[in-house]
Amino acid sequence: MRTVVSLFTGAGGLDIGFQNAGFEILAANELDPHACETYRANHPKTDVLQGPIEEHTKTLSSFKGVDVVIGGPPCQGFSVAGRMDPNDERSKLVFAFSKTVAALRPKAFVMENVKSLGTLEKFRDVRQQLLKDFEEAGYKVEARILNAKDFGVPQGRERVFFVGVQQDAYALSLRAIDNYRKSAPTLRDVIKPLGRAGSDSNSRTCNAKVTLAAKPVLRKSPYAGMLFNGQGRPLNPDGWSSTLPASMGGNRTPIIDENHLFDNAPSWVESYHAHLMEGGKPYSMHDTPKHLRRLTIDEAVRIQTFPIDYIFKGPQSKVFCQLGNAVPCGLAEAVARGLNDMLNGNLEYEIETGDNLELAI
Repeated sequence: MRTVVSLFTGAGGLDIGFQNAGFEILAANELDPHACETYRANHPKTDVLQGPIEEHTKTLSSFKGVDVVIGGPPCQGFSVAGRMDPNDERSKLVFAFSKTVAALRPKAFVMENVKSLGTLEKFRDVRQQLLKDFEEAGYKVEARILNAKDFGVPQGRERVFFVGVQQDAYALSLRAIDNYRKSAPTLRDVIKPLGRAGSDSNSRTCNAKVTLAAKPVLRKSPYAGMLFNGQGRPLNPDGWSSTLPASMGGNRTPIIDENHLFDNAPSWVESYHAHLMEGGKPYSMHDTPKHLRRLTIDEAVRIQTFPIDYIFKGPQSKVFCQLGNAVPCGLAEAVARGLNDMLNGNLEYEIETGDNLELAI
């Protein structure tokens, strides 16, 4: 069984994918105490190193020669939802990842981050420095933008993955990951079996109210734009979720139409959007239908493809944050299986790269 050290672990979404692909997680490093508590509750055999990565350099060095290093350094400095500041202290943690790879000398590594790190011109210098660091440490590196919905996850979530293998030891081609593509179920398929919000199997509800915006911002799709106050957008149960953000828990939590989901009633969101597009006046916030409510924690667990019995620790806001920050387990498993094929020399391709974006270097 191939061994793994996990960095910037969070709740463990990337780790679960690797475990499902047959890897063993030896150690995990995470700063957030609530995420550490969550991780310990689900991975009792893994050595959890809580605190800043700089405080665990000596302990991490004891894992030199581990097969794989994985992790998703904080993305706030690169995210379009954040400041997009390459000088943000959190942005520099991608280099803490590359330094740890250089120190531990694994056979391979996987580093995940937001799409913008892999595509935007303003982060070109960061990308080139990362690639230089990895190459100087002895690795061949490729990067790809992958969308979770292409790998069985009911969520349109694009992320960049930097993958490297030791030079002269292994072949590298991220096309191997494409062999593990599969169709994603709809939200209706995934969350309807949980039952209505507040029921025993869907009990972890979000109490943030849903209110109509006095000045809605319209887009072509009723599931885009800003029909409601806050940044939480409605979800189409017959499609996939938009990216679940780490800021869920309040009015940025996505919105569900219970009647449309459970009673096969016409979509109120679509009807209201059509009314506005035809020139109708916005309704008062007091006219917001009662059957519109926020996504629950249990539903977010399913959308992120965590095991349904996965234990999350901490206040509700921290649990939502852990979920929004996580790599969807289904996507992580596809990456892990593709990497395993590279390490085993099994690089037969059944599927071309399709519409996945290449790294903008």
